[in-house]
Amino acid sequence: MTVSDRDTSEALEETGTTGRLPGDLDMWVLVLGDLFFFGCYFTVYMVFRDRAPGAFADAQRHLNLAVGVANTVVLLTSSMFVAMAVQEIRRGVARTAERLIWAAGACGMLFVALKVFEWQQEIAHGYTVSDEFFSFYFVLTGIHLAHLVLGLLILGIVVRELRNPALRRPGMVEQGATYWHMVDLLWVVIFAILYLMR
Repeated sequence: MTVSDRDTSEALEETGTTGRLPGDLDMWVLVLGDLFFFGCYFTVYMVFRDRAPGAFADAQRHLNLAVGVANTVVLLTSSMFVAMAVQEIRRGVARTAERLIWAAGACGMLFVALKVFEWQQEIAHGYTVSDEFFSFYFVLTGIHLAHLVLGLLILGIVVRELRNPALRRPGMVEQGATYWHMVDLLWVVIFAILYLMR
């Protein structure tokens, strides 16, 4: 453990980590607000799907399930890296936490590449927002992708802090992890209702 890692560990011991919510209240307000927004959109999707189950099921068959599964595995893996980074910064091992955040960010970039590839495939086959199911598909996955890109920016800020011993704060890593886990959770729900639900 380096001197700067010991400083981080000592700062963590002074602030204490037991009996408190990870991150800070502002991040939790943002996360809960986003979950509410997506929950409303999921409800609207379910209402429209209930009105035309056959048409939605037919359109759904044109989604690339293999890419959807790959994206799910990629995001779950990224969440594992972020959770490990939180544990490492709590132990005071900032360098390992930084590497884990980089790994999570790389998974996020792979998710973006897979999603763009999938969109190009769907559009090339003529599946666009003119179809009711695909209008939901593109809006839901597009808004999710925008949240993921914001998550990548947040992870970048976390890495910047971890590189500077004067700025290292376990709470910042926890905030980044909180947001990233929300992005992951939203994708799992989107994957379930768009790709799997029949």
